[in-house]
Amino acid sequence: MTLTIYDTGRREKRVFEPIDAANVRLYACGPTVYDYAHIGNGRTAVTFDLVFRVLRYVYGAEHVTYVRNITDIDDKIMARAVERGISIRELTNGTAEVYQKDMAGLSALPPTHEPRATDYVDGMVAMVQTLIDKGHAYEAEGHVLFDVSSDKEYGQLSGRSLDDMIAGARVEVAPYKRNATDFVLWKPSDDDMPGWDSPWGNGRPGWHLECSVMSEKLLGETFDIHGGGIDLTFPHHENEVAQSTCAHDGAALANYWMHGGFLQVDGEKMSKSLGNFLVVHDLLQDWPGEALRLHLFMTHYRQPLNWTAEGVREAKAILDRWYKVTAGAGDVTGDDVPADVAAALLDDFNTPQALAVMHGLNSEAQKGNADAARALKASGQLLGLFGQSAEEWAAWRPQSSAIDDTQVEDMIAARNAARKAKDFAEADRLRDELTAMGVEIKDGPEGTTWSVAP
Repeated sequence: MTLTIYDTGRREKRVFEPIDAANVRLYACGPTVYDYAHIGNGRTAVTFDLVFRVLRYVYGAEHVTYVRNITDIDDKIMARAVERGISIRELTNGTAEVYQKDMAGLSALPPTHEPRATDYVDGMVAMVQTLIDKGHAYEAEGHVLFDVSSDKEYGQLSGRSLDDMIAGARVEVAPYKRNATDFVLWKPSDDDMPGWDSPWGNGRPGWHLECSVMSEKLLGETFDIHGGGIDLTFPHHENEVAQSTCAHDGAALANYWMHGGFLQVDGEKMSKSLGNFLVVHDLLQDWPGEALRLHLFMTHYRQPLNWTAEGVREAKAILDRWYKVTAGAGDVTGDDVPADVAAALLDDFNTPQALAVMHGLNSEAQKGNADAARALKASGQLLGLFGQSAEEWAAWRPQSSAIDDTQVEDMIAARNAARKAKDFAEADRLRDELTAMGVEIKDGPEGTTWSVAP
């Protein structure tokens, strides 16, 4: 099986050739745990969970190592802890636990390692000292900064010119910098801030430094795939590359770079001021996680995604049909995944193409084709779907729902009887009553089905 990946650094699709097929290594940037994850964060986690699953499918589960970090050192964390009147540790522990549960709710597998930045500060201090010793960093007024002018390759990952980087850099403008684009490796901490001893005084690492050190400790100086959202390409990933390659005498940080596209909500940028800031934790109260996951897969991971309630509703309806038609398919394995679904996923994780094939399998399965039902179930499991039984799926209700299944079934039976008797006024009354209860019904060739409206 040949896997191809669009490499951001090369700006082209490349055949994936692992450094060691017995230990394929993947790193994806995880959350900064000061607040609950929004659906854009969820899209990144689901994207790289799919990469993890496909790599396991190709190379074997025991031959893939996936690292997704947790950033628990950050100025936003300190500000939020003060705002809430709790300790930094209480904030980060609680938020990290919710994040893990929410990503599991989206059917994301636990990564092989989930390092926390606070456990790797000694390694960060060591890397900063190495960069100073090699002439790539300098100390100024209690800070240590990376000297961008010392790295002739700086900017290649993002493809930005120096002028573009200066104009767009999200870096502090400070008089002690040699260059406008120099970025912080280490900064001093006041008495009321978390800090660690270092040759440059009590302080804390810069954000970019954390991933360079954690990835090296767990995956080695050079590993296979590094990923994250497209917004991290510059400056975060560009700075990671600079730190790591300069600390390791030019050795590549990662051989392939993957970046997921932006996410909008109802055609607008997600923001709290617009009231469209969607938190995964809240979405999971109203929708099954697999429906959220399927909605994410309807758009290719590199493309912008427009998140809508209608899109989730469509995903839920699709899964209703798929769960029903695969109920008797039994246990399946990766060997049951059809070649055209595998080919789509091996072509830069093309989920829309894979889903198109799966719709065809569903049509065949509805005609009684048992092999198609098995192929559909196996394909879904490779995508992280069909994680429960058909009965469990049918029994799912929003947490706010107080709907009585027996009552609904009785009302649908009464409505069907009214329609058969051509008492359409009574049938319409029952439909309206069901709608008022939060129940959506759909009449089809196989009878009337129902679902809970969000």
